[in-house]
Amino acid sequence: MTLEPLLEINDLCLEYRQNDLVIPVLDRVNLSLAPGKTLGLIGESGCGKTSLAMAVMGLAKSARITGDIRFNGVELTGLKEKELAKFRWNRIALVFQNSQEVFNPVITVGEQVAETLIRHLGLNRAVASQQTASLFKQAGLEPVWQNAYAHQLSGGMRQRVLIAMAVACSPDLLIVDEPFTALDPAAASAMADLIVTLQQHLGFAMILISHAMPAIARMTENIVTLYAGQVIEAGPTQAVLADPCHPYTRGLINACPEFYGYKDLWGIAGTPPSPGSVSGCPFCPRCVQHGPNCSTRRPPLVEAGKSRQVACHKGGITTVLEARGLEKTFDLNGTAVKAVHQADITIKFGEVVALVGPSGSGKSTLAHLLVALEIPDKGRVIFQGTPLTDNRATSCMNGMQLVFQDPTQAVSPRLTVLEAVREPLDIMGWKTQQDRDEKALAALPLVHLSRDTGFLNQPCHALSGGQRQRVSVARALVTDPVLLIADEITAMLDPSAQAHLLRMLKGLQHKQGFSMLFISHDIHLTRKIADRAYVLDQGKIVAKGAGYEVFESTDPSEITFKIQRRV
Repeated sequence: MTLEPLLEINDLCLEYRQNDLVIPVLDRVNLSLAPGKTLGLIGESGCGKTSLAMAVMGLAKSARITGDIRFNGVELTGLKEKELAKFRWNRIALVFQNSQEVFNPVITVGEQVAETLIRHLGLNRAVASQQTASLFKQAGLEPVWQNAYAHQLSGGMRQRVLIAMAVACSPDLLIVDEPFTALDPAAASAMADLIVTLQQHLGFAMILISHAMPAIARMTENIVTLYAGQVIEAGPTQAVLADPCHPYTRGLINACPEFYGYKDLWGIAGTPPSPGSVSGCPFCPRCVQHGPNCSTRRPPLVEAGKSRQVACHKGGITTVLEARGLEKTFDLNGTAVKAVHQADITIKFGEVVALVGPSGSGKSTLAHLLVALEIPDKGRVIFQGTPLTDNRATSCMNGMQLVFQDPTQAVSPRLTVLEAVREPLDIMGWKTQQDRDEKALAALPLVHLSRDTGFLNQPCHALSGGQRQRVSVARALVTDPVLLIADEITAMLDPSAQAHLLRMLKGLQHKQGFSMLFISHDIHLTRKIADRAYVLDQGKIVAKGAGYEVFESTDPSEITFKIQRRV
């Protein structure tokens, strides 16, 4: 049975005016919340989360607000202060973000909680004091702390007092704004336990505003992503966290240290615009898959699957490569050896996918099937929506490129550095010779190689192993690929060279936004950069998932064991 919304927000816009300056904060926000349910609100600082909370509370006094905020069927926008006061704290309560600034420093915290009861429930001071003691116990505080001043309490204790104050009048809706900020992990976990327990006991609906993704995952049923004052994604929490539709939501999840404690965190490239400052999609300048319409037209929030919504002209994160049912068998002296069996792989725009497995598991064969160096016995490969039957995708600009494991075999030793990097463009006949030289020269600094004439004219056989591998990466990048497949490219390097190459490659991927399939048998290296991972064993994909799920253990043998057991 579908519950009628307790809170329903339609086309909410909020802006502040300072002299002749208009500062937009929220832009046509839509969301709803059913009784007893919890909605998570996520987004970078400044995206409008707190302003939304203040608007619902009727505390955005100096703002100009348009649109509808309906609470239990009553329209709140436009109500006079006397009418709003009937809802504020009685029906809707807010746990403020900065506990130190909320309290009056010269009045005890107990008196301030009691004042809420006196003002909104009409209790006398003696009864309010008794009720305050009970609220302190509910919030996990000894009643003796009623007599303390705010500066005498820790951050976690002040937060508990704020929660006691917020639930004092048994509201139907509790808005909790960044309750875990500045708390240590143990205190944050205890705070989450407290909020969950109170909600189960009191039955209120809740909006949880937080940067803490593990808390969002644990405490909410649905999630809304705000960006530059706009809702850009909404849906069931577990579905969104497991498979985000919007590139921005994916970026927030991938930047979460609790999910990726072992991964180098890069954040989202670029900075968000001011709300209302762009005519098209506000995420366009930072998006890895933006198209012609993205900078000029705002994408509407549309359905994207069961109970999912996304604001994206392309319907969300698109798939750059999809392989289904790939099989490959080799005939070795009359013996049929199945190298790849029923392999399915999906790679989306802007993500790093790892393909891991022991030597001989079929990783390189699978890579060759993806770029059509080998023809599959069964199955198909679809690249950017088109089935692949030949090597056209590797012989064009903005296609895909494979960087081989052994650079000495991938690059002719007779070619100079400049000739080797330029060679893919020469084969394509791309533009003029001068254009090709300039394109090749521009690729060298990206991989930290010199453009000095002496280095450019060196034959590739005179380079070190690390330099040759960087030349291999540069010659792949000159075609501006949307997908780079790196096949064991660190296997022949020493640990220091491995670290430099891996960080360089991830930095390029982060800056340029191409997708990458990183193939390796080294789990310790792979989990430093992988957003998602596939595990290949004896030609079969035996596990797949988010990097933090697949690489949940620090022991490679234990990872393999857990993967096989889970499958």
